Amino acid sequence: MRKLLFAALIALPLATVAATPKTVTLDVQNMTCELCPITVKKSLEKVPGVSAVKVDFDQKTATISYDADKAQPEALTKATTNAGYPSTVHK
Repeated sequence: MRKLLFAALIALPLATVAATPKTVTLDVQNMTCELCPITVKKSLEKVPGVSAVKVDFDQKTATISYDADKAQPEALTKATTNAGYPSTVHK
């Protein structure tokens, strides 16, 4: 019985570490050239908790996968805005 309890306590933190990342798409303004998406991507990758970024120049969007325990959409829109590309959560 003690071994089972110990195993359960050990496994518990692993379940919280393996949380499913969330994904959000942002509408990004001011992307006027083909270098703009690089700047947007780099600004988003600097946000703690971001695991993947895909910027679509033609659609003027950025799709971000992130850990909701470490980042929120507000931090993502702030990062792009601070880089000169204001953004809002895509509806």
